[in-house]
Amino acid sequence: MNEFVIELKNLSKSFGNVRANDDITLSIRKGEIMALVGENGAGKTTLMKLLFGLLRPDSGDILIHGNKVSPKSPADTISLGIGMVHQHFMLVPPFTVTENVILGTEPRQYRIFINEKTSRESLKKVSDHYGFNLDPQARIETLGVGVEQRVEIIKTLYRKASILILDEPTAVLTPQETDELFDMLRQFRSEGKTLLFISHKLDEVLAISDRITVMRAGKITGQLDTPQTNKEEIARLMVGRDVILRVSKEKAQPGDSVLEIKNLYIRNSRKQEAVRGISLHLCEGEILGIAGVEGNGQTELAEALTGLRPILKGEVLLKGILINKQSTRQRFDSGLAHIPEDRLQRGLITEFTLQENLMLGRHQHPSFQSHGFQNRENIHKESTRLVEEYDIRPTELNRLGRQFSGGNQQKIIVARELAKNPVCLVAVQPTRGVDIGAIEFIHRQMIAARNKGVGVLLISADLSEILSLSDRIAVIYNGEIMGLLEASEADERKLGLMMTGTRLAESA
Repeated sequence: MNEFVIELKNLSKSFGNVRANDDITLSIRKGEIMALVGENGAGKTTLMKLLFGLLRPDSGDILIHGNKVSPKSPADTISLGIGMVHQHFMLVPPFTVTENVILGTEPRQYRIFINEKTSRESLKKVSDHYGFNLDPQARIETLGVGVEQRVEIIKTLYRKASILILDEPTAVLTPQETDELFDMLRQFRSEGKTLLFISHKLDEVLAISDRITVMRAGKITGQLDTPQTNKEEIARLMVGRDVILRVSKEKAQPGDSVLEIKNLYIRNSRKQEAVRGISLHLCEGEILGIAGVEGNGQTELAEALTGLRPILKGEVLLKGILINKQSTRQRFDSGLAHIPEDRLQRGLITEFTLQENLMLGRHQHPSFQSHGFQNRENIHKESTRLVEEYDIRPTELNRLGRQFSGGNQQKIIVARELAKNPVCLVAVQPTRGVDIGAIEFIHRQMIAARNKGVGVLLISADLSEILSLSDRIAVIYNGEIMGLLEASEADERKLGLMMTGTRLAESA
């Protein structure tokens, strides 16, 4: 049997009355890739923080290479040969690749001066060994996300890590970059390194791992050998019931145009052009997906369409009416609805109750108020209907928004926006940070809205979501549309090429 390099024995951690990790026992062998999966709130993040020294367990033991350890900080963990690549990169943008890699471990000359020559040589040696092709002098702010991730990985290797923890490592990568990452991970494994791979993308988990550990509600619900399992079994262990992983839909029957975008230019918060000359149209009864790596103008486009950001040049028409100068409320009154990418910043008021959040933007409707007074009976009746129809849990109407899970917070937003009976729905990252069960439900609601004639503009960085839901797909790169194609003609390879700047004709 292979040597266990990580052993977690009866590990528990509570926050108040919430038991985030409940008697976790887990062993990981040398030279294997262990995937850790589970819904949001399952306890994965807490477990990684315990292992990486960011939290201390209430009870239980952590053993590294057979030795009991009690890491009190990430520095302790790094000294044990454990490195972590976070989902959100921990890099300093104005610094060079070398400066980021050696940060905190700078080799000194005469105990005073940083020995940059030694640093660059050491970095180049590691980079060449793994074929990373990194320019030591390049500044992070000039690099793409795929290269940034390589810098994060090389930081751990530079510090002699033999155990790597990767938290959602493919979240911002194209399919081609994901393939390259997986080739690297297989090389690490072949050299005896141990990898803990945390992801919600079950296809990728099955493609890269040797074993899979599934968590639910702070407990381990299954430990599986990857060749002997499938997505359905993993999802069932994650959720506690069978889950439909790909929503079924009939062929779209598009009607008249509901949204027209003509030669649109938009600036970002730094006054730079984030959207350049985009032209698109969306019809009744179809889902138009916009795919792309985050940071290529999607946020600015959604904000401009919904009145949250000014339009520099171009036109936006809703049902044939120019809405460039309309306020957000006027656009919503005209039939636009919006699922924002950040539910806590833009979707909910967390100190408002469930009922109040369900009524946001609708509270002035004649059904719910008259002469400045609320019609409490109608508000209660409508809120109760939405809670039942959208399976929002818990069902208490006076419960505060912050007291709901991420999945149920998202259901509140989806329920409210679709209850407006919109003609056009702009849905931005509609299932980000929610569990598989909530994803399944939200996808069904979006298909149902499309079948009722709503035009849905779906902006998502999740290619599987784009391919599953869309009738047509546009790819955005650096603020421009690289091409538009029928979903039946699309695949991850073709979309991945377009996401890195290859126009449709070139990617065929």
